[in-house]
Amino acid sequence: MKIRTEEFNQLAAVEIDKARVRPFLKMVPEFLLRKRTAGLPSLPDPEAAQKYTAAVRAEVIKRLPELLEEFERNAIANGAKVFWARDAKEANDFILKVAKERGVKTVIKGKSMITEELALNDVLTANGITPWETDLGEFIAQQMNLPPFHIIAPAMNIPVEEIRDCFLEKADMKTPTVDPVELGYAARVFLRDKFHHADMGIAGVNIAVAETGTVINVENEGNIRFSKSAPRTLISIMSLEKVIPTMQDAINLLRVLTRNCTGQRISAYVSMESGPKKAEELDGPEELFIVILDNGRSVIYQDEGVREVMQCIRCAACLNICPVYRQIGGYAYGGAYSGPMGQALMPLLFGLNRTPDLYRACTLCGACASVCPAGIDHPKLFLNYRDKDVKEDPRFHAKKRTAKESWFFKLWGVGASNPGLWNLGVRLFRPLFNRNAREGVVSSMPGPLTGWFRKRDMPAMAEKTFRERWNEIK
Repeated sequence: MKIRTEEFNQLAAVEIDKARVRPFLKMVPEFLLRKRTAGLPSLPDPEAAQKYTAAVRAEVIKRLPELLEEFERNAIANGAKVFWARDAKEANDFILKVAKERGVKTVIKGKSMITEELALNDVLTANGITPWETDLGEFIAQQMNLPPFHIIAPAMNIPVEEIRDCFLEKADMKTPTVDPVELGYAARVFLRDKFHHADMGIAGVNIAVAETGTVINVENEGNIRFSKSAPRTLISIMSLEKVIPTMQDAINLLRVLTRNCTGQRISAYVSMESGPKKAEELDGPEELFIVILDNGRSVIYQDEGVREVMQCIRCAACLNICPVYRQIGGYAYGGAYSGPMGQALMPLLFGLNRTPDLYRACTLCGACASVCPAGIDHPKLFLNYRDKDVKEDPRFHAKKRTAKESWFFKLWGVGASNPGLWNLGVRLFRPLFNRNAREGVVSSMPGPLTGWFRKRDMPAMAEKTFRERWNEIK
């Protein structure tokens, strides 16, 4: 997929005006959030489980190099082949090399955000290899040439009538229908042939266990398991922070991950691969390649102020509670990761200079941090990015702020730290601000505040401040 993080404001303006998306944004994230709220109490001690997960993920980040080396040793001992990729190009080139050496023409893919980050489908297609997304939502998005809208429900924003028309045109569906079961069956029938004849399978990794060299995937449709077991060759792609110390830690992470994702005690399918299939086994790949992707993460790891972003377990709880995501949806973020997790990760992966509006599009309400099972403080990270921006941190390609913005905040700082100047400013600004009010609401302002009011309203300012009124009545 094309990275469009620089276009956040323009994309958000377009998405917020899409009336047909509003019902989905009101319904699905709220539904998933309610499922999470209902599911967590099924743990014996939900708070302790969440804290344990955060502690384990923090330990992983501290011990990352040694855990990755342990994972590699055990994965190789199991018969897997491990390839370290410094960036997206190296990862894509390796996958392409493996595919070409084996004469691969078609690839089946389990749902994977990391392959979206790599834009792997585009690379395969450009080289004459046909990739098929097999998750129902990803399959719909692929056929309609759309990026994922939500990490859990990638096609939740697409009306059923459009899905019907797409399946009639591209999925060999014979009879028009808007029945969800019939549409799902049509996709199943179409993809079953792809599963049977695919030359190679590609999947992401939810958890990589250092102790055993095992890669783990969770899902509800079975498509990942089929993608991993049917083809002779399997490539599992993981970002390097997915490693975890022990299988016991992995089991705890699984029960916390699924509850935070969908409220389930456990997903319908949990697949664990410790190397290719053995001689006596019927199912599974004959070859297992594990690609460990860096793609800027080692630079993130070196900065202790931002490395906690690597604790993320991709549960999407932060998306479902975020007031910004629930207004603009996933497309506006312009990359593979949306919501607070995207705002936290993509600026570090792609550069602060390419994502300045992304990490400023936050109310700093802290809702994301309050639900994060990995213990990430998203607002603190966003403030850190803004600080790096002002200081022009070269490590993350920070872009110098404009002189106008710098002077504005210098004046703001002087005024906010001087009560006399602040009160004078309020008295002078109030009539100018309220002059634009209509029925007690300000919907537009001239000058430098134009951008703020482009998509926002604010109540008119009270005629007297709280302090002024208090002085009158005390």
